[in-house]
Amino acid sequence: MSDCVRYPAPGCVVEYMEGNAVQIALITEEAGGRLRLLLPNRRETRLNASRLLPWLGPLHGADLGRDEAVRLLEQHKKCREELASDVPVMDVWELAQGEVSVAPATWFAELFSSDPSADQVSAYGRALLACKSHFRFQPPDFQVFPADMVEKRLVEEKNRLEREALIAGGAAFLRMLWDVACRKRELPPPPAEGAGSGEWPSADVAESLEEVLRSRMVDPEGQEFDALWRTLGKGLPDVPHLPLQLLVAWGKVPPHYNFWLDRAGFASGDDWWTAHREEVDALVRAADSGQMPDAALFAPAAATPCMCDPAAASIPAVPPATTLLFEPGPLPESPLPFVSIDSASTRDVDDAFHVQPTDDGYLLTLALACPALYWHFGGALDKAVLHRGTSIYLPEGDCHMLPEVLGTAAYSLLAGTPRPALCVEVPVDAQGRYGSCRTYLARVRLAANLTYRDSQAVLDAQSEGVALPDNPAAAHAGQLSAGLELARKRQDARIEDGAVVMDRPDPVISLEGEGADVRVHVGPDYCAPQAQMLVAEMMILASAAVAHWARERDMAMLHRVQDVVLPREYAGVWSTPQDMTRIMRALTPSGLEVQARPHAALGLDRYTPVTSPLRRYPDLVNEAQVVHFLCTGQPRWSEDALVSLLHALSPALDGAGQVQRFRPRYWKLLFFRQQGDKVWWPGVITEENDAFVSVSLPDQGMFVRGRRKLFDDRAHPGLQVDVRIGKVHPLYNEIMILEAATAG
Repeated sequence: MSDCVRYPAPGCVVEYMEGNAVQIALITEEAGGRLRLLLPNRRETRLNASRLLPWLGPLHGADLGRDEAVRLLEQHKKCREELASDVPVMDVWELAQGEVSVAPATWFAELFSSDPSADQVSAYGRALLACKSHFRFQPPDFQVFPADMVEKRLVEEKNRLEREALIAGGAAFLRMLWDVACRKRELPPPPAEGAGSGEWPSADVAESLEEVLRSRMVDPEGQEFDALWRTLGKGLPDVPHLPLQLLVAWGKVPPHYNFWLDRAGFASGDDWWTAHREEVDALVRAADSGQMPDAALFAPAAATPCMCDPAAASIPAVPPATTLLFEPGPLPESPLPFVSIDSASTRDVDDAFHVQPTDDGYLLTLALACPALYWHFGGALDKAVLHRGTSIYLPEGDCHMLPEVLGTAAYSLLAGTPRPALCVEVPVDAQGRYGSCRTYLARVRLAANLTYRDSQAVLDAQSEGVALPDNPAAAHAGQLSAGLELARKRQDARIEDGAVVMDRPDPVISLEGEGADVRVHVGPDYCAPQAQMLVAEMMILASAAVAHWARERDMAMLHRVQDVVLPREYAGVWSTPQDMTRIMRALTPSGLEVQARPHAALGLDRYTPVTSPLRRYPDLVNEAQVVHFLCTGQPRWSEDALVSLLHALSPALDGAGQVQRFRPRYWKLLFFRQQGDKVWWPGVITEENDAFVSVSLPDQGMFVRGRRKLFDDRAHPGLQVDVRIGKVHPLYNEIMILEAATAG
């Protein structure tokens, strides 16, 4: 009897596609269509049952030990690969041709075996998957191509092989490019257009070589050109980012090229949205009109396509509202003189505040930029913005999530210009505890856009009892003073609830020059601790208050969670590198989830990001939930709909997060390399063990590591040291301590 099974269960051998290749695994756990799989390399992964290939089995015992399970997987893998290599694919096609148009793998296996085993069925499935000229996999069946289609596809395959053979002739050219990258020689002048000459390939081969290099630069693990790349790369060193270095040597991309943006699929500049100009123009007109949104925006969303492609994702909605809670007409005008505080370079102003002292505390009102009021979710522009996920701020320039005409103009809270806003009014008592908030829509006109520098100067003058400085913030000294009082009470209340506050100023990275001549400068930023805390605490408060507002209405939201239990003594404000490192070890990275759970570092039982709708897509979605409720009495999306959205959004946020982490670090490493290995840098030891010592360089915002033998016996966390840095390779993310000495 065949050992094939119908349903996946623990102990069952299964296969799935990953990177255009068949992967084998063993189910160790199944719950509601979600599987935990053990792979032959002993790693585990999670997978939806819907991704399994439609041949299951055999079923082994669910209580297999890991070693036994891995051994069985290796046996099945080897057996299936050997059987697949012996499958007479052409005979299979000849027998099936004219008999069936589609059939499952089992049907083809039964042509040659009356009762095929799971391994045999898998072998036929693997063989048919590989024979793309004669079969097409349309789960759960294989389509059998007719003879004329096969002939056409064979011609295409022949052309592809010829193209790859031509490209293989470019291996010598790539070796020459590597010599150029290593500065062993100069790049020779290219030949006349369309012809090969010397070490230069012909134009068509060069075009294909560039395609391969760019593909490998963006996706080093991709399968499309994997075999071809191995052929081309023979004789080249196995170093990180080799395709990028060859493209730079070739002159196809500039020195210091930001390939992380390509990997994230994030278009730089501000022309990515031009195909959606009609939608953008409509949003600009809506912002300028100051009217309540059109009722059509509250109609049900279109059907949801496949969520596996974030660029094609649309978000399913809850049933449409039967009534609207507003009358068509202008947005109500807010009389409050809001002010914003941002960096001097900030153009996308998405939050402002007004503080009013009361008998028992304060009444804080936050005005949040409100693109969600008119946003067409599920539209082409929305899909493009979802694919970006967030704004990215880099030393070489900002990459905004929204078209700049929206994010830095039409919806940015610019002083003196009326803008649509979501207002969040939160009462805060004298102990820094907040009550239920009130949310409403309004048209606001900011009194001022202040900078951190000017605001800090006013706060410093107030604390020192001297005359206020002559700057724009002086006219709003009362708001700044009340805001700082509120912020301090809120921070104290959060610390009482277990919050961990890291007082770690970020250095400023600035660039001079272009291309290979760029020079990097890294140093401390202007210090504005009170002004920055004022803004940070208000934003945390607004997001916490909206989270509770949503809970009171049983409304699903996207929450930022960090559900970890910290020792009570970790609560407080920390500023020394060794303390911050010790505490960070106990913290897990925060994540975005639909289910509300605590955020340990913030000291909050729930936290719903909503204050940056111009910069972060989750904030835009959360704002839209609130706006929809205010206008219809119900949320826009159900909890299940937000889960679907998060599946599409998470890859975009992960990709953008990599850009934001790795790109500034690249510039810092280049800064150290440009300074040379003779400079001594002041630092503080944060960790040490028998093998290595970690040192924080606070002025540069960097952690470096050196061998334990470089330090004397006094090395311990908190010890101030001077270190000499070398072996710096920015592209490879390498930096080492060459020499260390106890400071002073």
